[in-house]
Amino acid sequence: MAQVNVTINGRHYRMGCEDGQEDHVTQLAMDIDSRIEQLRAAHGEIGDQRLTVMAALTVADELTESTRRIRRLEEELASLQDARVNAAERAQQAQAAVVSALNAAAERIEDMARQINQSAQPGPDVAMG
Repeated sequence: MAQVNVTINGRHYRMGCEDGQEDHVTQLAMDIDSRIEQLRAAHGEIGDQRLTVMAALTVADELTESTRRIRRLEEELASLQDARVNAAERAQQAQAAVVSALNAAAERIEDMARQINQSAQPGPDVAMG
């Protein structure tokens, strides 16, 4: 397990993390520290603990909103996937209908060609020449 030193609200902390996650944990700590500084600038010196709680609530609010948005996007994605499946099924049905119509037309053309060929052939009582 790796360890990293971070500074949040002027205090230094030694944090444990998974190997390879040191930079990520450092960035998270810098984000929290920045939020606390922004809250301090907006609200003044209202106490370190209160600033930390406010920063945590801000992060929790963003996480909750992100989770809601992800759920909405997942629902929209599922709906779009269903619509895609339905569209593919309709396309297959349309293709089958077109193939069927073309086959029927080809059969009618062949029947007409047969009839024309039969009527064009001279019968036994038709004189030639």
